[in-house]
Amino acid sequence: MSRIGYLPINIPEGVSIEVDDNNMVVVKGPKGELSQQVNTDIRIKVENGQINFDRPTEQREHKAMHGLYRSLVNNMVIGVSQGYEIKQELVGVGFRAEAKGQRLEMSLGYSHDVVIELPHEVKVEAYTERRANPIITLRSADKQLLGHVAAKIRSLRPPEPYKGKGIKFVGEQLRRKAGKAASV
Repeated sequence: MSRIGYLPINIPEGVSIEVDDNNMVVVKGPKGELSQQVNTDIRIKVENGQINFDRPTEQREHKAMHGLYRSLVNNMVIGVSQGYEIKQELVGVGFRAEAKGQRLEMSLGYSHDVVIELPHEVKVEAYTERRANPIITLRSADKQLLGHVAAKIRSLRPPEPYKGKGIKFVGEQLRRKAGKAASV
């Protein structure tokens, strides 16, 4: 049984937490401001530099919400204080990426370039070192939005199992197949 919901969240310096009567949690910090609506069954207490969550019963639904909302608020606190970063690598001959403000232009081996307009909460950088694959770096305070954008970019050209060409996360281990030469 998970007991994540019982763990207190420490509030770092420079971060402020506000909880209104409708259980709307607003977290403000140096990297931005995030808000999350929490179910009214879950009670939130902010005291002594910590956030604690309580559930009313031991029902399965309440247990699930207890851990979920604790994790969501913890991700918000970390996001506004430190921020999140995801790096993706474009593996393939002729693959390139270029960031222009909130637009990401990529050449992924299609007959056309792929252009993505990113939300203003996500900052993007694209760089290519000589004789290396292009790297896309995404930064944001919102972990959910950052993961969604990274998954959307990856879906444009997922890595294939034979040569490993496509968009992959930096450090990701791909399962490779031997191909038809291995059947002999």
